[in-house]
Amino acid sequence: MKRAKSIIKLSNYNQDDYDRGKNGFFILLWWVVQGTIFRFSLHNAYNWRAKILRVFGGTVGQDTKIRASSKFHYPWKVSIGDGSWIGDNVQLYSLDRIQIGANCVVSQESYLCTGSHNIKDPHFGLITKPIILKDGAWVASDVFVHPGVTVNEMAVIAARSTVTRDVPANEVHAGSPAKYIKKRFEEDELL
Repeated sequence: MKRAKSIIKLSNYNQDDYDRGKNGFFILLWWVVQGTIFRFSLHNAYNWRAKILRVFGGTVGQDTKIRASSKFHYPWKVSIGDGSWIGDNVQLYSLDRIQIGANCVVSQESYLCTGSHNIKDPHFGLITKPIILKDGAWVASDVFVHPGVTVNEMAVIAARSTVTRDVPANEVHAGSPAKYIKKRFEEDELL
């Protein structure tokens, strides 16, 4: 069997046109702070971690619960609404905007990924798209959310799912790729 010649040239990868939103020193400072005083803050120091994220340009609402082990790639590209929870070891890979509404839950080990690469580009060009979680959405444990996805109001993504498409309001989706399972609430419960 003849082996195909590779046309992929990763040595030509270039992201000069990508805007990280801050200069290199600021980014390095964030990574040091995140790896130290953010990461090793006390379990219930939610206000402290919210304050740190705000200092670094993040938008964080009131009464949020953000765990010390969560990771924010670029916090200035993240907004989190009032009363939302970000669980242990959640990764917010915010190469693009991540917008989390009010009273949302992103459970432990979940990964919100706003960046990928063009698989047809021999230089593996960077692609970024925002992720939006609307009010009351719940991303359960160990979920992967693809770039460009919107999880609408009151929607639920079941544990260990992979979300590749927008999820309509008040629906529960599960699997890899995630598919419709049922309504979260009956219509009369939403009144």
